[in-house]
Amino acid sequence: MNYEVKNVWSVLLRLYHWALVLSIVALVVTGFYINNPWTNTTLEGSVSFPMAVMRYIHFVAGYLFTAAVLVRIFLFVFGNKQERIMDILPVTPRNLKSLATTIGYYSYLSEKHDSRLGHNTLAGIFYLITIIAALFQLASGFYMLYPEAGFWQGMGGTLFGSQQEGRFLHHLLMWYFILFAFAHVYMVVWNDLKSPEGLVSSIFTGKKFKRKNA
Repeated sequence: MNYEVKNVWSVLLRLYHWALVLSIVALVVTGFYINNPWTNTTLEGSVSFPMAVMRYIHFVAGYLFTAAVLVRIFLFVFGNKQERIMDILPVTPRNLKSLATTIGYYSYLSEKHDSRLGHNTLAGIFYLITIIAALFQLASGFYMLYPEAGFWQGMGGTLFGSQQEGRFLHHLLMWYFILFAFAHVYMVVWNDLKSPEGLVSSIFTGKKFKRKNA
């Protein structure tokens, strides 16, 4: 089978991906600590002051997370053909066909594989849901960080109600991102093993391999 190399992901998308990965890992680890510290409480208020360190890392990672999300929204509009939002929305015959094909392929009902360069429609839908969840996550985070700022107080009060309700949603969404990360890694590796198109390497190189007759 002959393959040809295709440029798929821009440098900016790859930077977004790894910024999101790093920020989520840092936010989850520090978030768990902030919620339930596992160090000896006698360390608090001492020279080491681990809670302050964890909160600082959490805040920095939160800004990185925010920047990554904004970059992805920018690419939804101004990215290359594979990165734009219309390439994943199930509103065109091509995308609806991709959705049906992918569901059959993932459920082992069909061996037919959607060999499009970008995301298949099913994956794209979940990525879009994840970006929407990320917007609520960062909004609830800034609401807790700046409760007295007029903008965040107004937005937070409208979206979440009280600070405690915002914190509860913030915690729930963390679990969504944890589950999404595990599912994402599993599906990417599964796809790479089933269809040798360089899916895993593409997030490093920006290139995928496409069958010449596909």
